Amino acid sequence: MSKTRLLLIEDDNALALLLRYSFEREGFEVTHTASGEEALLLATEVGPDIVLLDWMLEELSGIEVCRRLRRMDETANIPIIMLSARAEEADRVRGLETGADDYITKPFSPLELIARVKAVLRRVRPALAGASLSYADLELDMTTHKVRRAGKAVPIGPTEFKLLRYFLEHPGRVFSRERLLDAVWGRDSVIETRTVDVHIRRLRKAINIEGSDDIIRTVRSAGYALDAEV
Repeated sequence: MSKTRLLLIEDDNALALLLRYSFEREGFEVTHTASGEEALLLATEVGPDIVLLDWMLEELSGIEVCRRLRRMDETANIPIIMLSARAEEADRVRGLETGADDYITKPFSPLELIARVKAVLRRVRPALAGASLSYADLELDMTTHKVRRAGKAVPIGPTEFKLLRYFLEHPGRVFSRERLLDAVWGRDSVIETRTVDVHIRRLRKAINIEGSDDIIRTVRSAGYALDAEV
């Protein structure tokens, strides 16, 4: 299973080093930047599973970064935890209203932050807690490796199962072929990107049972998404 990808946006280098070490020790893949502008680019390139965002960035504030991430289709659903020395209730409310999923004030312990990150991820990615996944009329059981569509059992291959699981963990998000290769086959895989298209076709054939809609959306020049609103 691929590592959970964390984008850390923090301009305090000492704190960033500490957090990077702490999260990598927990098995996270950490990408760090001190720049809000660069963070917006990295958020689309890296496709993080969660963002840690410092409020007091130079040039572009954390609040503005959060606002822009929520406006972009590719990043609108990525969970964001805002880090700030501002402890006033009004600041917390502003951060949450801007789109942050959680708000933690400095100073904090890395262990507390890791626990908060895992709590947010459990809410948005139930597979991390070993639960079943569902979206629209699709159900995937992580324990038995069984898939059902509209209540009917769907036979599915192991690679298609991994693809579907990844889509179900991020419904509505568009993923490039390269990102899907990284997530399902691994970053060091030498498999060509067109292999993704082959397995997407197999997945479609498996889950698009009679009377059901095609729930996998092809986005031209971008990739694929699990999207019931097609």
